[in-house]
Amino acid sequence: MNRERAQHATQMIDRAIFADVHDVVVSPRSMSLVFLNPPYGFGVSDAAATGSTADQTNSKAERLERTFLKKCAPLLVQGGVLVFIIPFYALDDDMAEYLARNFKRLQFFMAPEERFQQCVILGVKTRSGHPAKDVVNMLKEARDGKFKDRVIPDQWMEAPYEVPAVVEDAEFKFHAVRIEPEQFSRELNVHRHNLLWPSFGGFFQQIKSEHRRPLRDMTKWHLALALAAGQVTGKLVSKDGRILAIKGDTVKRKHRSVSLQTDADGNIDQTITMTDKFVPTINAIEFTPGERLGQIVSIN
Repeated sequence: MNRERAQHATQMIDRAIFADVHDVVVSPRSMSLVFLNPPYGFGVSDAAATGSTADQTNSKAERLERTFLKKCAPLLVQGGVLVFIIPFYALDDDMAEYLARNFKRLQFFMAPEERFQQCVILGVKTRSGHPAKDVVNMLKEARDGKFKDRVIPDQWMEAPYEVPAVVEDAEFKFHAVRIEPEQFSRELNVHRHNLLWPSFGGFFQQIKSEHRRPLRDMTKWHLALALAAGQVTGKLVSKDGRILAIKGDTVKRKHRSVSLQTDADGNIDQTITMTDKFVPTINAIEFTPGERLGQIVSIN
């Protein structure tokens, strides 16, 4: 969500999206590593201005760290690596059990930077199972501050966390459902040669040529068909010099008929029939110089 970081990322990596993670569609089990540093705090603020936090008011809102973990962890393939950075005190029982159930080789370290009291949790994605009690207890003790002296080392001396290779699927999804105006403008500039506007003239340019007269006079059926298609249009000059701009069309009108029937007992049945009738019309604007100029004319 940081614009400057997003712009820098686009220059360093192959794919980058500047968007809220909840507006991004990613294929599940498609990532080999998830570096997750979510927002800190609760999902719902104190809108009533009571001065209480969401957990103090027994609200159902959960912490954002938990929301992001449950949304992003399923993106990992089996054997994928999770790097989870949160304040150590936010590691509640639910997150501890979720991590122990879905990850192995879980390790807890405090970050060298102490301003936000962050911790770094490393794990390898595995099939979901029963959470190991010792791992859950370790994470709960870490939340209680028992491992504040366990700072992530400058030099890693343990077995490495190997990031598995992932073969990109043809149906791999990685896109945002909403896009910011600036990003949209950049995308349009990249693909400007394939857009409609530069080719507008080619698509919509009218062919300037003389219309050929038909070989014989049109019948009423031909005329109605031409009117229905909107082909009767343009400038018309009569033999007496009258000038009209005409536009032909066909309108549908309802024809209502009523019939009465009387049976042997004197009962009367009334039947109303509505019939669609297609009527050709020609509307015109008077362009003849003089008092008629600009009048709307209907030609029958």
